[in-house]
Amino acid sequence: MSSPADAIEAVLDESGPDYDEYSFERSSSGTRADVFFVTVVVDGSEYEVVVKFEPDDDRHFDLEPYIQEYVGERTDIPVPGILVFRDDPEQAVDPYFITARIQGDSLTDRLDRIDPDAQNRVLAQAGRMLGDLHDSIAFEGFGRFELDDGHLAIRDLSWDWQTYFKELTESRIEHLDGTPFEDAAGRAQEALDAAIEAIPSEGTPRLVHDDFRPGNLLVDPDREDPITVVLDWQELIAAPEAYNVAQAEFLFVDSVIQDPDRQDELRDRFREAYQSEHDLAFDEAYDAVAPLYQLSTLLWRMGAFEDSLDDDATELKRARAEAYYRGQFEQLIDRLPD
Repeated sequence: MSSPADAIEAVLDESGPDYDEYSFERSSSGTRADVFFVTVVVDGSEYEVVVKFEPDDDRHFDLEPYIQEYVGERTDIPVPGILVFRDDPEQAVDPYFITARIQGDSLTDRLDRIDPDAQNRVLAQAGRMLGDLHDSIAFEGFGRFELDDGHLAIRDLSWDWQTYFKELTESRIEHLDGTPFEDAAGRAQEALDAAIEAIPSEGTPRLVHDDFRPGNLLVDPDREDPITVVLDWQELIAAPEAYNVAQAEFLFVDSVIQDPDRQDELRDRFREAYQSEHDLAFDEAYDAVAPLYQLSTLLWRMGAFEDSLDDDATELKRARAEAYYRGQFEQLIDRLPD
């Protein structure tokens, strides 16, 4: 991509209004793509938008704007409205899309700091949103998505969830190579092999936001429904709903809240809200699969360890983060079914 200033100016010249002036800043959200917050002044009034450019390694960039409109039409989940999508720009810039900028603060590193009442409302709304997503949309098989002639399709279709999940998790184990956790790969593979029979082969494939975590939500804690938008819809998978629910419980509760009693309270709120939208039994069958789903999620996060740290992270912060991931790894290994 050309320089950020040149790229933003080219986008505005191609797709923007006749503006008086503009300014921009790069997002620090940790996404793989180049994302910019742009303020445009038109006739003395300011308008804020988000411009997202295609990453170099993304062959399915057109999927995200499609999915945001797809989900927005079928659910009550707040998603960024697509204003412009250019998959073949006339200007000399990478493909891009533009959305309205939604107000709210990232929940990254904040969920444990907001007041308990706001935490309750965030977990309840997150539960309702996932339940809404899973109740509204289902597919014919398991796998990742792509657009095929303008229609949503599964590009690596599988009829066997157990086999697909095992291969997915093994790919995450492989990505530990070159990270501080590569020494855990062998134990992770052994644990996966030992526990995989707990994962069912059959189930209803639901639309799963495979990166549904606090960092991909914007919130206004003072609102009754504090989550203002769900971001980053490029990580999608057709999978059983229990996979997504277990992920969310791990990322919103177990990885954030330290007090066990408070964990139970928030988990109960999340589950009750989820069940108000979609039927899922939190029974022995769920308890058997949840730790392995959560271990797979943790392995994904461990493989992206370097990307999760700020550029100016101190050695002490790195060491603490590594120790925390290792502690979570041991806890989940201990919880796997025999």
